[in-house]
Amino acid sequence: MNTSSTPTLSTLLPTLALSLLLFLSLPSHSLSAKPRCHPTDRKTLLQIKNSFNDPNPSLPSWNPAITTDCCEWYGVGCDLTTNRVISISIFSTNLSGQIPASIALLPSLQTLILRKLPYLTGPIPSAIAQLSNLNMLRLSWTNLSGPVPSFLSQLKNLTFLDLAFNNLNGSIPVELDQLPQLYGIHLDRNKLTGPIPDWNFQSGTAPDIYLSHNKLTGPVPKSFGYYNYSTVDLSRNMLSGDLSFMFGSNKTVQIVDFSRNLFEFNLSDVVFPASLTSLDLNHNKIFGSLPAELTALEFQYLNVSYNRLCGKIPTGGKLQSFDVTSYFHNRCLCGNPLPAC
Repeated sequence: MNTSSTPTLSTLLPTLALSLLLFLSLPSHSLSAKPRCHPTDRKTLLQIKNSFNDPNPSLPSWNPAITTDCCEWYGVGCDLTTNRVISISIFSTNLSGQIPASIALLPSLQTLILRKLPYLTGPIPSAIAQLSNLNMLRLSWTNLSGPVPSFLSQLKNLTFLDLAFNNLNGSIPVELDQLPQLYGIHLDRNKLTGPIPDWNFQSGTAPDIYLSHNKLTGPVPKSFGYYNYSTVDLSRNMLSGDLSFMFGSNKTVQIVDFSRNLFEFNLSDVVFPASLTSLDLNHNKIFGSLPAELTALEFQYLNVSYNRLCGKIPTGGKLQSFDVTSYFHNRCLCGNPLPAC
């Protein structure tokens, strides 16, 4: 028997290595049995893309000619089990036009982020209310206009709402307190008017609230004093009245910004919570003196300038670590870092 013609392991190795190399070099989509993306969702994404005016294509990967698997398209995320689209996150593109109603045809969508899209216009469409699984909605830094819609209260799974840096106008809907899982609400940097709603958060803990840089008027509702917050920013509005009820030894608030409003109350007897690390009250009509208890707080930021405060700045704690600009332009406030009394 002639064994010289029988292939040996040493003679087969180069061939096997070459075959393996060719296999690994094949395009990845040829190795999978079928695209992971649900075909209905793929069709909907293409409808959404076609609804925008996009002369310089901002979503080039949203193209079945490149890959039929929409889970690989820019800004798209899919559930690994169901293959349904669960997130859309589009940032800083030239997309223009309005948010299309076809967004409602993505029933599994949990996250919708359209951010820094300066040519995105029009109102927030009612179709968004049909996205019952939505837990994060960020439509910010765009040119959306119209009201903050009350139908957002239908999104019972929503935990985070960000509509900041837009051109939204009108009043803030009271119905937003019907969102039981909301932990953050950003409506700042818009053109909202009227009073802050008398919200009644069922959980007893309010979401972090950002309402700054609007045209809100009137007093802050007393109901705001019933809840604990981490952050409250009501700055740069035309709000007025007494805000002392927002503080108290039992509160857990950390960051408070009530600056550049028309608030008027006596600061002398306010009890501040031990949790407070940032307090900005500048440019109001606040009077009285700075309580000595402020020396016990671990302030990272403090500004009480441009008010009507009097008396000596208490000595100790972090109060002398801030410069003159944190205290100046008060009626008769004195002591380090201001001139001596």
